[in-house]
Amino acid sequence: MSHAEHTQPVITDTGDVIAVRAPARERWSWALYDFSNTIFSMNIATLFFAVWLVRDVGTSNTMAAVASSVSSLLVVISIPIFGAISDATQRRKPWVVGFTIIAVAMTMVMGIIGQTMVPLIGEAVRDPSVASYTLAGLPAVAILTAFIVANWAYQGAMPFYNAMMFELVPPNELGRLSGAGTALGYVGSIVGVLLVSPFFNGVMPVVGALPAEVIGFLRAGIPFTGHAGRVSTFVPTAILFLLFSLPLFLFCKDHNAKTGKQRIAWKEAFQGVIDTLRDSRKYPGALRFLLASFLYQDAIGTIVQYMALYAVMAMGFEKGQEVTLFVVLTVPAVIGSYLIGLVVDRIGPKKSLVFVIAGWVVLLIAMIVVPSKFSFWIVGAAIGLIFGGVATAERPLLLTLVPDIEAARFFSLMVLSSRAAAIAGPLIWGWTVDGLLPSFGTGVAYRAAVMTVAIGMLLSLVLLWKVPDKWHVQSGA
Repeated sequence: MSHAEHTQPVITDTGDVIAVRAPARERWSWALYDFSNTIFSMNIATLFFAVWLVRDVGTSNTMAAVASSVSSLLVVISIPIFGAISDATQRRKPWVVGFTIIAVAMTMVMGIIGQTMVPLIGEAVRDPSVASYTLAGLPAVAILTAFIVANWAYQGAMPFYNAMMFELVPPNELGRLSGAGTALGYVGSIVGVLLVSPFFNGVMPVVGALPAEVIGFLRAGIPFTGHAGRVSTFVPTAILFLLFSLPLFLFCKDHNAKTGKQRIAWKEAFQGVIDTLRDSRKYPGALRFLLASFLYQDAIGTIVQYMALYAVMAMGFEKGQEVTLFVVLTVPAVIGSYLIGLVVDRIGPKKSLVFVIAGWVVLLIAMIVVPSKFSFWIVGAAIGLIFGGVATAERPLLLTLVPDIEAARFFSLMVLSSRAAAIAGPLIWGWTVDGLLPSFGTGVAYRAAVMTVAIGMLLSLVLLWKVPDKWHVQSGA
Protein backbone atom coordinates (compact mmCIF):
# COMPACT_ATOMS: atom_id res chain seq x y z
CA MET A 1 0.00 0.00 0.00
CA SER A 2 2.89 2.32 -0.64
CA HIS A 3 2.84 2.80 -4.43
CA ALA A 4 2.16 6.17 -5.98
CA GLU A 5 -1.52 7.15 -6.04
CA HIS A 6 -3.42 7.50 -9.32
CA THR A 7 -6.25 9.94 -9.90
CA GLN A 8 -9.23 8.59 -11.84
CA PRO A 9 -11.28 5.42 -11.20
CA VAL A 10 -12.58 3.33 -14.11
CA ILE A 11 -16.10 1.87 -14.21
CA THR A 12 -16.40 -1.05 -16.63
CA ASP A 13 -19.42 -2.00 -18.73
CA THR A 14 -20.27 -4.76 -16.23
CA GLY A 15 -20.35 -2.32 -13.32
CA ASP A 16 -16.96 -3.14 -11.82
CA VAL A 17 -15.17 -0.18 -10.27
CA ILE A 18 -11.46 -0.31 -10.99
CA ALA A 19 -10.48 1.85 -8.08
CA VAL A 20 -7.54 4.16 -7.85
CA ARG A 21 -5.29 3.92 -4.83
CA ALA A 22 -6.73 6.21 -2.17
CA PRO A 23 -4.36 8.33 -0.03
CA ALA A 24 -2.47 6.34 2.58
CA ARG A 25 -4.20 8.18 5.42
CA GLU A 26 -7.58 7.00 4.16
CA ARG A 27 -6.48 3.40 3.53
CA TRP A 28 -4.97 3.06 6.98
CA SER A 29 -7.96 4.76 8.61
CA TRP A 30 -10.17 2.15 6.96
CA ALA A 31 -7.90 -0.67 8.12
CA LEU A 32 -7.78 0.76 11.66
CA TYR A 33 -11.53 0.20 11.98
CA ASP A 34 -10.73 -3.52 12.04
CA PHE A 35 -8.53 -2.65 15.04
CA SER A 36 -11.39 -0.90 16.83
CA ASN A 37 -14.27 -3.28 16.16
CA THR A 38 -12.17 -6.30 17.14
CA ILE A 39 -11.74 -4.74 20.59
CA PHE A 40 -15.51 -5.09 20.97
CA SER A 41 -15.55 -8.56 19.44
CA MET A 42 -12.78 -9.87 21.68
CA ASN A 43 -13.73 -8.22 24.98
CA ILE A 44 -17.52 -8.50 24.78
CA ALA A 45 -18.44 -11.29 22.37
CA THR A 46 -15.56 -13.60 23.31
CA LEU A 47 -13.79 -12.99 26.60
CA PHE A 48 -15.77 -11.27 29.29
CA PHE A 49 -19.51 -11.13 28.65
CA ALA A 50 -20.35 -14.82 28.07
CA VAL A 51 -18.13 -15.92 30.99
CA TRP A 52 -19.69 -13.23 33.19
CA LEU A 53 -23.17 -14.50 32.31
CA VAL A 54 -22.49 -18.21 32.86
CA ARG A 55 -19.71 -18.27 35.46
CA ASP A 56 -20.33 -15.12 37.50
CA VAL A 57 -24.10 -14.49 37.50
CA GLY A 58 -25.29 -18.06 37.02
CA THR A 59 -27.19 -18.05 33.71
CA SER A 60 -27.42 -21.13 31.51
CA ASN A 61 -25.55 -21.62 28.24
CA THR A 62 -28.93 -21.55 26.53
CA MET A 63 -29.83 -18.10 27.89
CA ALA A 64 -26.52 -16.69 26.62
CA ALA A 65 -27.14 -18.39 23.27
CA VAL A 66 -30.65 -16.95 22.98
CA ALA A 67 -29.30 -13.40 23.38
CA SER A 68 -26.76 -13.97 20.62
CA SER A 69 -29.35 -15.55 18.35
CA VAL A 70 -31.83 -12.70 18.83
CA SER A 71 -29.20 -10.13 17.83
CA SER A 72 -28.49 -12.18 14.71
CA LEU A 73 -32.21 -12.31 13.93
CA LEU A 74 -32.34 -8.51 14.12
CA VAL A 75 -29.51 -8.37 11.60
CA VAL A 76 -31.39 -10.73 9.30
CA ILE A 77 -34.46 -8.49 9.45
CA SER A 78 -32.77 -5.11 9.12
CA ILE A 79 -29.80 -5.54 6.81
CA PRO A 80 -31.88 -5.87 3.59
CA ILE A 81 -33.44 -2.47 4.25
CA PHE A 82 -30.11 -0.80 5.01
CA GLY A 83 -28.49 -2.47 2.01
CA ALA A 84 -31.17 -1.09 -0.31
CA ILE A 85 -30.54 2.41 1.00
CA SER A 86 -26.78 2.04 0.69
CA ASP A 87 -26.93 0.75 -2.89
CA ALA A 88 -29.36 3.49 -3.96
CA THR A 89 -27.04 6.23 -2.71
CA GLN A 90 -23.69 4.37 -2.95
CA ARG A 91 -23.01 5.66 0.56
CA ARG A 92 -21.39 3.29 3.06
CA LYS A 93 -19.65 5.47 5.63
CA PRO A 94 -22.76 6.95 7.33
CA TRP A 95 -23.97 3.46 8.15
CA VAL A 96 -20.63 2.42 9.61
CA VAL A 97 -20.55 5.55 11.76
CA GLY A 98 -24.16 5.22 12.92
CA PHE A 99 -23.95 1.56 13.83
CA THR A 100 -20.66 2.10 15.66
CA ILE A 101 -22.10 4.86 17.82
CA ILE A 102 -25.08 2.65 18.74
CA ALA A 103 -22.79 -0.27 19.63
CA VAL A 104 -20.60 1.97 21.79
CA ALA A 105 -23.58 3.46 23.63
CA MET A 106 -25.18 0.08 24.36
CA THR A 107 -21.89 -1.40 25.56
CA MET A 108 -21.68 1.43 28.08
CA VAL A 109 -25.26 0.70 29.12
CA MET A 110 -24.28 -2.93 29.73
CA GLY A 111 -21.62 -1.79 32.18
CA ILE A 112 -24.03 0.51 33.98
CA ILE A 113 -26.86 -2.04 34.25
CA GLY A 114 -24.42 -4.77 35.30
CA GLN A 115 -23.46 -2.75 38.38
CA THR A 116 -26.71 -1.02 39.28
CA MET A 117 -29.43 -3.62 38.64
CA VAL A 118 -27.33 -6.76 39.22
CA PRO A 119 -25.66 -7.57 42.57
CA LEU A 120 -21.89 -7.32 42.61
CA ILE A 121 -20.68 -10.91 42.33
CA GLY A 122 -18.14 -12.95 40.44
CA GLU A 123 -14.44 -13.56 40.13
CA ALA A 124 -12.21 -10.61 41.17
CA VAL A 125 -15.15 -8.44 42.33
CA ARG A 126 -14.17 -6.28 45.30
CA ASP A 127 -16.49 -6.64 48.30
CA PRO A 128 -19.18 -8.78 46.59
CA SER A 129 -22.68 -7.93 47.79
CA VAL A 130 -24.01 -11.53 47.71
CA ALA A 131 -22.53 -15.01 47.99
CA SER A 132 -24.51 -16.55 45.13
CA TYR A 133 -26.88 -15.24 42.49
CA THR A 134 -28.77 -16.32 39.38
CA LEU A 135 -29.57 -13.63 36.84
CA ALA A 136 -33.32 -13.50 36.12
CA GLY A 137 -36.30 -11.17 35.83
CA LEU A 138 -35.97 -7.49 34.90
CA PRO A 139 -32.16 -7.35 35.36
CA ALA A 140 -31.79 -10.24 32.91
CA VAL A 141 -34.08 -8.57 30.38
CA ALA A 142 -32.24 -5.25 30.70
CA ILE A 143 -28.68 -6.56 30.40
CA LEU A 144 -29.52 -8.99 27.60
CA THR A 145 -31.41 -6.30 25.66
CA ALA A 146 -28.41 -3.96 25.86
CA PHE A 147 -26.13 -6.76 24.64
CA ILE A 148 -28.52 -7.69 21.82
CA VAL A 149 -28.63 -4.11 20.51
CA ALA A 150 -24.85 -3.64 20.87
CA ASN A 151 -24.09 -6.89 19.07
CA TRP A 152 -26.69 -6.13 16.37
CA ALA A 153 -25.11 -2.73 15.70
CA TYR A 154 -21.58 -4.17 15.66
CA GLN A 155 -22.60 -6.77 13.09
CA GLY A 156 -24.72 -4.30 11.15
CA ALA A 157 -21.73 -2.08 10.38
CA MET A 158 -19.72 -4.85 8.76
CA PRO A 159 -21.27 -5.19 5.26
CA PHE A 160 -21.01 -1.44 4.72
CA TYR A 161 -17.45 -1.40 6.04
CA ASN A 162 -16.49 -4.29 3.74
CA ALA A 163 -18.11 -2.60 0.74
CA MET A 164 -15.92 0.49 1.27
CA MET A 165 -12.81 -1.58 0.57
CA PHE A 166 -13.03 -1.88 -3.22
CA GLU A 167 -13.11 1.93 -3.57
CA LEU A 168 -9.72 2.28 -1.88
CA VAL A 169 -7.27 0.17 -3.95
CA PRO A 170 -7.01 -1.52 -7.36
CA PRO A 171 -8.14 -5.18 -7.55
CA ASN A 172 -4.62 -6.61 -7.39
CA GLU A 173 -4.07 -4.92 -4.00
CA LEU A 174 -7.29 -6.00 -2.30
CA GLY A 175 -5.61 -8.94 -0.59
CA ARG A 176 -2.96 -6.73 0.97
CA LEU A 177 -5.47 -4.15 2.18
CA SER A 178 -7.80 -6.84 3.53
CA GLY A 179 -4.89 -8.63 5.19
CA ALA A 180 -3.57 -5.41 6.72
CA GLY A 181 -7.02 -4.64 8.14
CA THR A 182 -7.40 -8.12 9.57
CA ALA A 183 -3.90 -8.05 11.05
CA LEU A 184 -4.62 -4.67 12.65
CA GLY A 185 -7.82 -6.21 13.99
CA TYR A 186 -5.90 -8.78 15.96
CA VAL A 187 -3.42 -6.19 17.15
CA GLY A 188 -6.51 -4.34 18.35
CA SER A 189 -7.74 -7.38 20.22
CA ILE A 190 -4.39 -7.65 22.02
CA VAL A 191 -4.30 -3.96 22.84
CA GLY A 192 -7.93 -4.02 23.93
CA VAL A 193 -7.42 -6.93 26.31
CA LEU A 194 -4.19 -5.48 27.70
CA LEU A 195 -5.82 -2.12 28.39
CA VAL A 196 -9.09 -3.49 29.76
CA SER A 197 -7.92 -6.48 31.83
CA PRO A 198 -6.58 -4.32 34.71
CA PHE A 199 -10.15 -3.16 35.32
CA PHE A 200 -11.10 -6.84 35.73
CA ASN A 201 -8.52 -8.07 38.24
CA GLY A 202 -5.70 -5.53 38.45
CA VAL A 203 -3.49 -7.67 36.23
CA MET A 204 -2.20 -6.93 32.74
CA PRO A 205 -1.77 -10.23 30.87
CA VAL A 206 1.86 -11.26 30.30
CA VAL A 207 3.08 -8.17 32.23
CA GLY A 208 1.55 -9.14 35.59
CA ALA A 209 -0.10 -7.26 38.45
CA LEU A 210 -0.04 -3.46 38.21
CA PRO A 211 0.76 -1.23 41.21
CA ALA A 212 -2.26 -0.38 43.34
CA GLU A 213 -1.71 3.33 42.65
CA VAL A 214 -1.99 2.76 38.90
CA ILE A 215 -5.14 0.67 39.24
CA GLY A 216 -6.67 3.28 41.52
CA PHE A 217 -5.90 6.04 39.02
CA LEU A 218 -7.45 4.07 36.13
CA ARG A 219 -10.60 3.20 38.03
CA ALA A 220 -10.99 6.76 39.24
CA GLY A 221 -10.78 8.05 35.68
CA ILE A 222 -13.17 5.57 34.02
CA PRO A 223 -16.70 5.40 35.46
CA PHE A 224 -18.31 2.10 36.48
CA THR A 225 -14.99 0.30 36.90
CA GLY A 226 -14.35 0.75 40.62
CA HIS A 227 -15.79 -2.60 41.74
CA ALA A 228 -13.51 -4.71 39.48
CA GLY A 229 -14.69 -8.04 38.11
CA ARG A 230 -15.62 -8.86 34.50
CA VAL A 231 -18.54 -6.43 34.59
CA SER A 232 -16.08 -3.54 35.01
CA THR A 233 -14.57 -4.21 31.56
CA PHE A 234 -17.65 -3.17 29.58
CA VAL A 235 -17.38 0.65 29.79
CA PRO A 236 -13.60 0.75 29.02
CA THR A 237 -14.25 -1.48 26.00
CA ALA A 238 -16.85 0.94 24.70
CA ILE A 239 -14.48 3.89 25.08
CA LEU A 240 -11.68 2.12 23.19
CA PHE A 241 -14.09 1.04 20.43
CA LEU A 242 -15.09 4.67 19.88
CA LEU A 243 -11.58 6.09 20.17
CA PHE A 244 -10.02 3.91 17.48
CA SER A 245 -13.02 4.33 15.15
CA LEU A 246 -12.46 8.09 14.97
CA PRO A 247 -9.91 7.97 12.09
CA LEU A 248 -12.50 6.30 9.84
CA PHE A 249 -15.10 8.84 10.96
CA LEU A 250 -12.74 11.72 10.12
CA PHE A 251 -10.69 10.65 7.11
CA CYS A 252 -12.61 8.06 5.06
CA LYS A 253 -15.21 9.02 2.46
CA ASP A 254 -17.55 7.49 -0.10
CA HIS A 255 -15.78 7.91 -3.42
CA ASN A 256 -18.71 7.04 -5.70
CA ALA A 257 -21.61 8.47 -3.70
CA LYS A 258 -24.56 9.63 -5.79
CA THR A 259 -25.63 13.24 -5.41
CA GLY A 260 -29.16 14.57 -5.31
CA LYS A 261 -32.31 12.83 -4.20
CA GLN A 262 -32.31 9.12 -4.96
CA ARG A 263 -35.24 6.75 -5.08
CA ILE A 264 -34.89 4.15 -2.35
CA ALA A 265 -36.73 0.91 -2.91
CA TRP A 266 -38.24 0.60 0.57
CA LYS A 267 -40.99 -1.80 -0.46
CA GLU A 268 -38.59 -3.91 -2.48
CA ALA A 269 -36.02 -4.24 0.32
CA PHE A 270 -36.89 -7.82 1.27
CA GLN A 271 -37.75 -8.66 -2.31
CA GLY A 272 -34.20 -7.51 -2.96
CA VAL A 273 -32.89 -10.41 -0.87
CA ILE A 274 -34.79 -12.84 -3.06
CA ASP A 275 -33.63 -10.96 -6.16
CA THR A 276 -30.01 -11.06 -5.00
CA LEU A 277 -30.29 -14.79 -4.42
CA ARG A 278 -31.81 -15.19 -7.87
CA ASP A 279 -29.24 -12.86 -9.46
CA SER A 280 -26.44 -14.80 -7.80
CA ARG A 281 -27.18 -17.55 -10.33
CA LYS A 282 -25.99 -15.17 -13.05
CA TYR A 283 -22.56 -15.22 -11.49
CA PRO A 284 -21.15 -18.76 -11.36
CA GLY A 285 -20.15 -19.83 -7.87
CA ALA A 286 -21.71 -16.87 -6.06
CA LEU A 287 -24.61 -18.82 -4.53
CA ARG A 288 -22.40 -21.76 -3.59
CA PHE A 289 -19.96 -19.36 -1.92
CA LEU A 290 -22.76 -17.68 0.02
CA LEU A 291 -23.97 -21.06 1.27
CA ALA A 292 -20.44 -21.99 2.31
CA SER A 293 -20.13 -18.65 4.08
CA PHE A 294 -23.43 -19.40 5.84
CA LEU A 295 -21.80 -22.43 7.43
CA TYR A 296 -18.21 -21.42 8.13
CA GLN A 297 -19.08 -17.99 9.53
CA ASP A 298 -21.58 -19.59 11.87
CA ALA A 299 -18.99 -22.14 12.98
CA ILE A 300 -16.32 -19.51 13.58
CA GLY A 301 -18.76 -17.15 15.29
CA THR A 302 -19.91 -19.91 17.63
CA ILE A 303 -16.44 -21.11 18.63
CA VAL A 304 -15.17 -17.54 19.08
CA GLN A 305 -18.11 -16.68 21.29
CA TYR A 306 -17.66 -19.71 23.54
CA MET A 307 -13.93 -20.50 23.42
CA ALA A 308 -13.20 -18.57 26.61
CA LEU A 309 -16.07 -20.35 28.32
CA TYR A 310 -14.71 -23.66 26.99
CA ALA A 311 -11.27 -22.85 28.42
CA VAL A 312 -12.77 -22.04 31.84
CA MET A 313 -15.36 -24.81 32.07
CA ALA A 314 -13.81 -27.72 30.12
CA MET A 315 -10.06 -27.12 30.41
CA GLY A 316 -9.99 -25.73 33.96
CA PHE A 317 -8.57 -22.27 33.31
CA GLU A 318 -9.14 -19.96 36.29
CA LYS A 319 -8.21 -16.63 37.89
CA GLY A 320 -8.10 -14.84 34.53
CA GLN A 321 -5.85 -17.43 32.84
CA GLU A 322 -8.21 -17.45 29.85
CA VAL A 323 -7.45 -13.75 29.31
CA THR A 324 -3.72 -14.40 29.11
CA LEU A 325 -4.43 -17.34 26.80
CA PHE A 326 -6.29 -15.15 24.32
CA VAL A 327 -3.65 -12.41 24.40
CA VAL A 328 -0.81 -14.82 23.69
CA LEU A 329 -2.72 -16.73 21.01
CA THR A 330 -3.69 -13.54 19.22
CA VAL A 331 -0.05 -12.91 18.28
CA PRO A 332 -0.06 -15.76 15.73
CA ALA A 333 -3.36 -14.36 14.40
CA VAL A 334 -1.72 -11.01 13.66
CA ILE A 335 1.15 -12.67 11.81
CA GLY A 336 -1.09 -15.16 10.03
CA SER A 337 -3.59 -12.53 8.87
CA TYR A 338 -0.94 -10.49 7.12
CA LEU A 339 0.85 -13.51 5.65
CA ILE A 340 -2.41 -14.96 4.32
CA GLY A 341 -3.08 -11.57 2.74
CA LEU A 342 0.18 -11.99 0.80
CA VAL A 343 -0.81 -15.55 -0.08
CA VAL A 344 -4.17 -14.29 -1.39
CA ASP A 345 -2.37 -11.90 -3.74
CA ARG A 346 -0.07 -14.72 -4.89
CA ILE A 347 -2.35 -17.76 -5.34
CA GLY A 348 -5.78 -16.14 -5.17
CA PRO A 349 -8.54 -15.91 -2.54
CA LYS A 350 -10.31 -19.19 -3.42
CA LYS A 351 -7.29 -21.47 -2.84
CA SER A 352 -6.33 -19.50 0.24
CA LEU A 353 -9.81 -19.84 1.76
CA VAL A 354 -9.95 -23.59 1.07
CA PHE A 355 -6.64 -24.01 2.88
CA VAL A 356 -7.86 -22.00 5.87
CA ILE A 357 -11.18 -23.84 6.23
CA ALA A 358 -9.45 -27.24 5.96
CA GLY A 359 -7.11 -26.14 8.74
CA TRP A 360 -10.09 -25.18 10.90
CA VAL A 361 -11.62 -28.66 10.55
CA VAL A 362 -8.41 -30.38 11.63
CA LEU A 363 -7.78 -28.05 14.56
CA LEU A 364 -11.34 -28.18 15.93
CA ILE A 365 -11.07 -31.96 16.10
CA ALA A 366 -7.68 -31.57 17.79
CA MET A 367 -9.25 -29.22 20.34
CA ILE A 368 -11.71 -31.95 21.31
CA VAL A 369 -9.10 -34.66 21.89
CA VAL A 370 -6.26 -32.74 23.57
CA PRO A 371 -5.88 -33.96 27.17
CA SER A 372 -4.12 -31.05 28.90
CA LYS A 373 -3.84 -27.29 29.14
CA PHE A 374 -0.40 -27.41 27.53
CA SER A 375 -1.65 -29.22 24.44
CA PHE A 376 -4.65 -26.88 24.35
CA TRP A 377 -2.20 -23.97 24.14
CA ILE A 378 -0.51 -25.61 21.13
CA VAL A 379 -3.79 -26.18 19.31
CA GLY A 380 -4.87 -22.64 20.17
CA ALA A 381 -1.66 -21.20 18.71
CA ALA A 382 -2.28 -23.07 15.45
CA ILE A 383 -5.87 -21.78 15.34
CA GLY A 384 -4.55 -18.28 15.91
CA LEU A 385 -2.22 -18.60 12.93
CA ILE A 386 -5.11 -19.27 10.51
CA PHE A 387 -7.81 -17.36 12.39
CA GLY A 388 -7.71 -14.19 10.33
CA GLY A 389 -7.49 -16.07 7.06
CA VAL A 390 -11.24 -16.24 6.52
CA ALA A 391 -11.81 -12.49 6.69
CA THR A 392 -8.65 -11.86 4.65
CA ALA A 393 -9.64 -14.20 1.81
CA GLU A 394 -13.44 -14.11 1.68
CA ARG A 395 -13.82 -10.41 0.90
CA PRO A 396 -11.58 -10.52 -2.20
CA LEU A 397 -13.16 -13.85 -3.21
CA LEU A 398 -16.67 -12.41 -3.27
CA LEU A 399 -15.42 -9.48 -5.34
CA THR A 400 -14.12 -11.93 -7.97
CA LEU A 401 -17.58 -13.48 -8.27
CA VAL A 402 -19.87 -10.43 -8.57
CA PRO A 403 -19.66 -6.93 -10.14
CA ASP A 404 -18.18 -4.36 -7.79
CA ILE A 405 -21.11 -1.98 -8.25
CA GLU A 406 -23.37 -4.63 -6.66
CA ALA A 407 -20.90 -5.40 -3.89
CA ALA A 408 -22.96 -3.85 -1.09
CA ARG A 409 -26.00 -6.03 -1.63
CA PHE A 410 -23.90 -9.20 -1.97
CA PHE A 411 -21.83 -8.33 1.10
CA SER A 412 -25.14 -7.66 2.88
CA LEU A 413 -26.43 -11.03 1.73
CA MET A 414 -23.23 -12.70 2.91
CA VAL A 415 -23.66 -11.17 6.36
CA LEU A 416 -27.36 -11.98 6.22
CA SER A 417 -26.71 -15.64 5.46
CA SER A 418 -24.07 -16.00 8.16
CA ARG A 419 -26.28 -14.23 10.70
CA ALA A 420 -29.22 -16.43 9.78
CA ALA A 421 -27.02 -19.42 10.50
CA ALA A 422 -25.83 -17.75 13.70
CA ILE A 423 -29.38 -17.88 14.98
CA ALA A 424 -29.02 -21.66 15.09
CA GLY A 425 -25.33 -22.07 15.94
CA PRO A 426 -25.28 -20.66 19.48
CA LEU A 427 -28.59 -22.38 20.24
CA ILE A 428 -27.17 -25.74 19.14
CA TRP A 429 -24.16 -25.08 21.39
CA GLY A 430 -26.34 -24.13 24.36
CA TRP A 431 -28.74 -27.05 23.94
CA THR A 432 -25.83 -29.49 23.51
CA VAL A 433 -24.05 -28.35 26.67
CA ASP A 434 -27.15 -27.99 28.85
CA GLY A 435 -28.60 -31.25 27.54
CA LEU A 436 -25.50 -33.40 28.12
CA LEU A 437 -24.16 -31.72 31.26
CA PRO A 438 -26.40 -33.47 33.83
CA SER A 439 -25.66 -36.97 32.54
CA PHE A 440 -22.14 -36.80 31.14
CA GLY A 441 -20.42 -33.93 32.95
CA THR A 442 -18.74 -30.72 31.87
CA GLY A 443 -15.90 -32.18 29.79
CA VAL A 444 -18.07 -34.34 27.55
CA ALA A 445 -20.79 -31.69 27.19
CA TYR A 446 -18.46 -28.95 26.03
CA ARG A 447 -16.43 -31.24 23.74
CA ALA A 448 -19.64 -32.43 22.08
CA ALA A 449 -20.55 -28.79 21.45
CA VAL A 450 -17.20 -28.25 19.69
CA MET A 451 -17.92 -31.31 17.52
CA THR A 452 -21.11 -29.65 16.23
CA VAL A 453 -18.96 -26.69 15.16
CA ALA A 454 -16.45 -28.97 13.39
CA ILE A 455 -19.24 -30.64 11.43
CA GLY A 456 -20.52 -27.29 10.20
CA MET A 457 -17.03 -26.27 9.12
CA LEU A 458 -16.55 -29.52 7.20
CA LEU A 459 -19.80 -29.03 5.30
CA SER A 460 -18.70 -25.52 4.30
CA LEU A 461 -15.45 -26.92 2.91
CA VAL A 462 -17.38 -29.37 0.71
CA LEU A 463 -19.41 -26.48 -0.74
CA LEU A 464 -16.44 -24.18 -1.17
CA TRP A 465 -14.44 -26.77 -3.08
CA LYS A 466 -16.43 -26.26 -6.31
CA VAL A 467 -16.56 -22.46 -6.26
CA PRO A 468 -14.85 -21.28 -9.49
CA ASP A 469 -11.47 -19.61 -9.22
CA LYS A 470 -11.64 -16.43 -11.36
CA TRP A 471 -8.78 -14.64 -9.71
CA HIS A 472 -6.19 -15.34 -12.41
CA VAL A 473 -8.41 -13.92 -15.15
CA GLN A 474 -9.47 -10.78 -13.28
CA SER A 475 -6.09 -9.97 -11.79
CA GLY A 476 -4.09 -10.72 -14.90
CA ALA A 477 -1.85 -13.00 -12.87
